[in-house]
Amino acid sequence: MSSEPATYERLTELSATSPTLVEGLPGHGLVAAIAVDQITRQLGLEHHGNVVSDDFPPVVTFADGRVRDLVRVYAGANPDVLTLQSDLSLPPSSYEPLARCLVGEFGDEFERAVFLTGVPAESESRIGDVAGVATTDEAAADLDAAGVERATDPGLITGVTGAIVEACYHADVPAIVLLVRAHPFLPDPGAARRVIEDALEPLVDFDVETDELREQADEIQRQLRQLAEQYRQLAGDEPATRQSTPTSMYQ
Repeated sequence: MSSEPATYERLTELSATSPTLVEGLPGHGLVAAIAVDQITRQLGLEHHGNVVSDDFPPVVTFADGRVRDLVRVYAGANPDVLTLQSDLSLPPSSYEPLARCLVGEFGDEFERAVFLTGVPAESESRIGDVAGVATTDEAAADLDAAGVERATDPGLITGVTGAIVEACYHADVPAIVLLVRAHPFLPDPGAARRVIEDALEPLVDFDVETDELREQADEIQRQLRQLAEQYRQLAGDEPATRQSTPTSMYQ
């Protein structure tokens, strides 16, 4: 149990009138973190505030030569969007305080929330597949209007995302969870690109350039092929001069 609540420190006035909060906390495949970092940078969102809690790890992070808080919110008015980011995975003790802070102290500043959750893909062909879950009829209608398939099988949403979604659900805050199939072992910028293009852009009505994520995904695949070839050469399975494809991660 946490002994201290999380609090929100506002740094700027919010100019957006009815923004959507897009969560980008680290999780499976770093899909949420990669996608939301791309959105924040591409849209030029400004640092709006910080969530602080004694339950967060006792560390500081820095960028561009300046120390910054671990959990941050960025904001913009064209389009109306807020993003939630953290530089590290958060400990379980912080989930409930963070959820209470976002829905209680900060909840009046956003109209709805969109959460991203990476799910291990069963096959390479499933990477990037997206399904949605909604907390309200309004959020479900938004999924349908955006052409995002709703998840039909029962399941669980755990971790920090599950805690915040639960808080939204009980507070009647419209929220959407996008379940994104991602590589079972590696950071997956390709899955992040797909969720931006196939779900977030139609849901939030913005346009984000994703070529950088495509290049990152291609580079990861190149490195995997190189590692697979080196392994085969060391194992003596094939001549060093023969070109081959990488061992499947899904067998």
